[in-house]
Amino acid sequence: MPKKPPRPRLPVLTEQALDARQRALFESIKSGPRGRASLGGPFGVYMHAPDFGELTQQLGAFVRYKTSLPPRLSEFAILVIARLWRAQYEWHAHAPIAERAGVTPSTIGDLRAGRAPSRAPKDERAIHDFIKELHKTRRVSDRTYARVHTVLGDTGMIEFVGIVGYYTLVAMLLDVFRVPLPADAVMPFAERK
Repeated sequence: MPKKPPRPRLPVLTEQALDARQRALFESIKSGPRGRASLGGPFGVYMHAPDFGELTQQLGAFVRYKTSLPPRLSEFAILVIARLWRAQYEWHAHAPIAERAGVTPSTIGDLRAGRAPSRAPKDERAIHDFIKELHKTRRVSDRTYARVHTVLGDTGMIEFVGIVGYYTLVAMLLDVFRVPLPADAVMPFAERK
């Protein structure tokens, strides 16, 4: 029998219950490149601290839609982070986007299972190894750096590390505040006690 998801730590807001500052944040998210917004996922967390939320969602909009990275590599990186943090909502939201962007179902399956994606393209494997090494050692070796730099160049490397940092922040927010998945969604990872 599957374990029930943990109880959220923040009240789930409705659009009707938003105060003026929260409503302004909600409108800002909807008017940006996402073109829509919900009060689920990280946006629901941002609503509880609208000034933080506004700056954070702006950074998120940039790293999601405006970097020089191809969407396939950006979404692949997001999945690596979601798996490392077992961020249920982040994985739920981004796995279908990653597949549409060109990450293969077998690679997505390997990541979800916690396996290195050995059949993935060389650029995805380099990104996987970079993120894993950075999270494990808080540094990256010259060899690991060079493998990704060859693909992305200087600007792309800065944007890539920004993607890693932003989606790590999102994973932490989702996990700490136990943001629930939509009612009909299946948890991609087992919860720990």
